[in-house]
Amino acid sequence: MPDQALPGPPLRVLVADDNPVVRAGLAALLGAHPDIRVAAQASNGAEAVTAATRHRPDVVLLDVRMPGTDGLTALPSLARLAPVMMLTYSREPEVVAEALRLGAVGYLVHGEFTAEELIEAVRESSDGRSVFTRSASTVSDSLSVSYEPNESSSHLQSVVAQSSKARPAYAVGLHRRDRNPRDFGLSSREVEVMDLIAAGMNNRQIAATCFISEKTVKNHINRIFAKLHSSSRSEAIAHWLGTAQGGWNR
Repeated sequence: MPDQALPGPPLRVLVADDNPVVRAGLAALLGAHPDIRVAAQASNGAEAVTAATRHRPDVVLLDVRMPGTDGLTALPSLARLAPVMMLTYSREPEVVAEALRLGAVGYLVHGEFTAEELIEAVRESSDGRSVFTRSASTVSDSLSVSYEPNESSSHLQSVVAQSSKARPAYAVGLHRRDRNPRDFGLSSREVEVMDLIAAGMNNRQIAATCFISEKTVKNHINRIFAKLHSSSRSEAIAHWLGTAQGGWNR
C-alpha cells in the first residue's frame, strides 16, 4: 500500500486579550479542533511577548486595547516572532492602518465573522495569508497595490503595503452580510445581554447597564444559554464570538 501522509503537528496559537472570559471562550473554541492548540494565553502585550518568546506560536491572536502594554505597542515585537492577527472590537480606520503598518498580517473585528470562519482565518494566517473582516478590509483595500479576483469565491486577494518589518502576506477581503439578530433565535434584549456578557460584565453590571433587575438578567441568560446550547459563560462566548452580526458572503 502507498504511504499515506501523516497529519502535521497542531497549529500553536497564542491568545492575548485582557478579558478572561473572552480568552476562555476562544480557548474552548480553538481547542475543539484537533489541528489547533492554544499554546499560551496573555492578558496584555508584555505578557504576550514573553509568552511568544517562550512558546514560539504559529499564530498570535492579539487584542488592541489592553491594560499596561497594549496590543499595538507589543505588535512589532510579536510580528518578529510569529504571524499576528488582530482579534478585537476596535474597528477605527486609524487603528487598523496602524496595526498593518506595525506588522499585523490580518485584522478581525468581533461581530463580523462566524466561529467557523475564525478557525479558517487562523489556518490561513499560519501560512502567511491575511484575513480581514469588512471594517478592516475597507482600510486594507486603501493600502493595497494590486488585486487578483478569484472567480470561485467572493474573496478579494491583495498585496498589502506594509512596513519593511511586516512579513509579505496576501490579504483575503471578507464581507459581512447583514443579519437580523432574531436569525440566531435571540431577542434584541438577549442580543444586548449577550454582548455585555462577551464584554466581561457580571450580572450586576449588566443589570445596571440595561436598567433591569439581576433576576431579569438571570432569566435572560438562562434563555440565551438554551438558545446557544451552552452551559457556561465561556461556552456561550465561544459560540457567540463573531456570530452576532453575520458572517462572510460565500
